[in-house]
Amino acid sequence: MRETPRPQGTAGDARSALPRLRPGRALAHNTGTPRGSGNPHRSDVRPPHTPRGARDTGHRGRLGTSPPVPRRPTPFPMVSPVFAVGLLSVLLFAALTWQVASHGPLRALDERAGRALAAGAIPSGAAEFFADLGNTVVALPVPLAVVAWTGWHGWRRRRGGEGKEEGEGGWGVKSPESAVRWWLPPLAAALALAAVPALVVPFKVWLARPGPPQMADGGPHDGFYPSGHGATAAVAYGVAALLLTRGQWRRGQRRTGRPAAGALIPGALAAAVAVLNIGVGIGLVRQGYHWPLDVLGSWCLAGVVLSVWCAVCARWAGAPPQGTDASRARL
Repeated sequence: MRETPRPQGTAGDARSALPRLRPGRALAHNTGTPRGSGNPHRSDVRPPHTPRGARDTGHRGRLGTSPPVPRRPTPFPMVSPVFAVGLLSVLLFAALTWQVASHGPLRALDERAGRALAAGAIPSGAAEFFADLGNTVVALPVPLAVVAWTGWHGWRRRRGGEGKEEGEGGWGVKSPESAVRWWLPPLAAALALAAVPALVVPFKVWLARPGPPQMADGGPHDGFYPSGHGATAAVAYGVAALLLTRGQWRRGQRRTGRPAAGALIPGALAAAVAVLNIGVGIGLVRQGYHWPLDVLGSWCLAGVVLSVWCAVCARWAGAPPQGTDASRARL
């Protein structure tokens, strides 16, 4: 069998030298080699891999990875502030209710503090004024007016954005105004107001706590825990403040590097509502309408109701993109 002769021109041209680089061009894998060095192999110029003993796997005795992460693992990474406030309110209300129902030591201390505050030097006129702010006739018109105002403005923005097809969302995409459920926050606020008597009355009937001595003039009365006036004031004024400041909590800093003037409104309004509710609680105790634990229990119930309102609005109401005209105008 005849073998095919091998070409002589290729047999003698085999060289063991490395290929040369063309001037002005570089190989795709030669990113770590200086230009003009003539060596396309990165492994020849790169230092060897890091030894196993020199690797930093994190803090000793703690969870770590290789390579290490910049931050330590948090024990509760998914807990939101709204959920934390709601959970704390539930736990505190359960503890206070247990003390009142079991005639625990906290209830005896509460009654002594209530008698001392009722006989204190706080002016009776000012205490009566703040106590009346928790009355249903006085407290309910405030959130109802805010609910009507925010609902009307939301309906106007919705109606004005229905025909926008070339807005912030781009060509052929509706404006972000059309994706926001404007009616949900006012409706949830009205339901929160209706939930106050539904939560307070069953506990009053179940515990049947006697009232302070001032309330026994016309005969003994039961059912003072939790305070209906305290819960009404906290939920009414709290939900009104949340409706007015919704959409302003997440305002970022402007080009000046300082917070916008509107970003200070939520904090000032929250402080005003807190001071108002503290005045209502002190007025109720000073006038002998409730014990201090009655007011604290009502505040815990209000914290649960307001936390649920915030969670519902954050989950289903939606919000426009930050930095748009819609986000600056939305409440």
